[in-house]
Amino acid sequence: MPLLAGAEGKPMHSTLKYCMQIHRPIMAAAIAAIVLTFIAPPLESNENGETKSMPFSPGERLQFDLRWTLFPAGQAIMHVLPMETIDGEPLYHFRLTARTNAFVDMFYKVRDQIDAYADSRMTHAVQYVHQQHEGDHHKDVAIRFDAKNAIAHYHDGKSRKTTDIQQGTFDPLSVFYYARLSAFKTGTMISSPVSDGKKCVTGQAQVVRRQTIQVAAGRFDTFLIEPDLKHVGGVFEKKKNAKIRLWISADDSHIPVKIASKVAIGSFVGELAQVIKGQT
Repeated sequence: MPLLAGAEGKPMHSTLKYCMQIHRPIMAAAIAAIVLTFIAPPLESNENGETKSMPFSPGERLQFDLRWTLFPAGQAIMHVLPMETIDGEPLYHFRLTARTNAFVDMFYKVRDQIDAYADSRMTHAVQYVHQQHEGDHHKDVAIRFDAKNAIAHYHDGKSRKTTDIQQGTFDPLSVFYYARLSAFKTGTMISSPVSDGKKCVTGQAQVVRRQTIQVAAGRFDTFLIEPDLKHVGGVFEKKKNAKIRLWISADDSHIPVKIASKVAIGSFVGELAQVIKGQT
């Protein structure tokens, strides 16, 4: 017997389960999958010909607390893991994990992990693996990016697909780290090619304003960024006033500080709770 009533008189457990499902584009990727709309210029060199340092390094760990409306919903963690070598090429290895808490597990359990690999100069994606465990939905997706031939090979255990991609294409996770190389400026509109292995799109986002916000990890000077949702899909296509907002720190690290969405029922928020910096 339900303890609370949700939207339109539905039992709270039904409403919560429904909201976890419609927020899956955010919950599954927590932060990165919906920030596929950024671009950064190639790394510039200084007067000595040396490449500028990356705003991240192996060992960086960002922990986010997730909630739906007033309910704590779970946790997401973004890791920069040690460099790896695939086919003789040194690669960055990024990992995102997202999991619901014990309360939400009763209605819609999420245990997702994304591993993304990009070349050491951060010019393109190389490999992407997404292990999806969301409610009754279990699927493992693998994408191999062939930058030389401008194609992406997709495989989910049941189907295979080859998709044409653009030069400098990233996957939905590594594109976020690529975006952190940007010099954000209020009022600018930025765009980038991104592929999920099934299609390659050019997303757009606007840097709205500079704003100071408070989260569990502290007080941050940030840039507020609003992606264009036309390529995000899912529930965002069905909601007239759907919106995603992302706050990025205004320092050289450009770390994500907060993400918020407004869709069919309520809102979904992820806030930075802990920062562990990478190796210098």
